[in-house]
Amino acid sequence: MKQRQQIGVFLLLVVIAAMVWVWNYRRTPVVADVSDLKDDFVFSVENPQIRLGEIERARKTDYKSSGRNPFSPVQAPAPPVSHTAAEHEVQGPQLPPPPPPLTLPSNVKFYGFGSAPIGTPRLAFFTDGEEVYAVAEGEVLMGRFRILRIGNESVQFEEISSGRTSTASLDEPARGSP
Repeated sequence: MKQRQQIGVFLLLVVIAAMVWVWNYRRTPVVADVSDLKDDFVFSVENPQIRLGEIERARKTDYKSSGRNPFSPVQAPAPPVSHTAAEHEVQGPQLPPPPPPLTLPSNVKFYGFGSAPIGTPRLAFFTDGEEVYAVAEGEVLMGRFRILRIGNESVQFEEISSGRTSTASLDEPARGSP
């Protein structure tokens, strides 16, 4: 009995699906009437004619380079200025001087490197005279410098606030000192 009910429901659903398909197939599609659109709504241009005079003027224009490469972040060198022209020329805003080279604070010294057993990162050892810092690559030294690469003779670091990078050489102790 249960299987007969399932077959009956299935046949009922097939009949309903066929009726829906026939109803959609026989419907005529709705086509918008183009005559209802207003021309001033579609084209809100005052004078849509081609302006041949402006096209010809733009075609005859010659490009004059200022000497600057637009794909380079470096500014082009200033053209040489004669002394007479410099007297009459108004000076533009002065660029700020470049920042001083990046170095570790004067009391911080890179005095060695090492690594623990196999599988651990290489460590760089720094001292500020009172405290010793053991820092691995990618870690931060004194909350200000990120260690990028530890080499045998130097360490490469980045100042976190500015993103500038620099290197510090291995500070070897003087001979005879412990």
